[in-house]
Amino acid sequence: MREHYDFMTEDVCTKRIEFDIEDGRIYGIRFHGGCPGNLAAIARLVEGTDAMITAEILMGNRCGHKATSCADQLAIAIEQAMTAESDQRKAS
Repeated sequence: MREHYDFMTEDVCTKRIEFDIEDGRIYGIRFHGGCPGNLAAIARLVEGTDAMITAEILMGNRCGHKATSCADQLAIAIEQAMTAESDQRKAS
């Protein structure tokens, strides 16, 4: 079953990231705000990939002097979504 996630970002130009996870894979990534060309490229590159591997690759990526980036925020959102899915499965 495909689950939809909506993540409010911190300290980046993108204000919100939406995506779906189905069978551990990430789909339909939409960044709201930020650098449209770069973020569209990230979304296309990771479409259909293993969510946790994607998070590992993007985690810690920085934007200039900031401690985070839009890619890093996506990684954080994916990890939170996967943790929520895992907790949900345990509760069932």
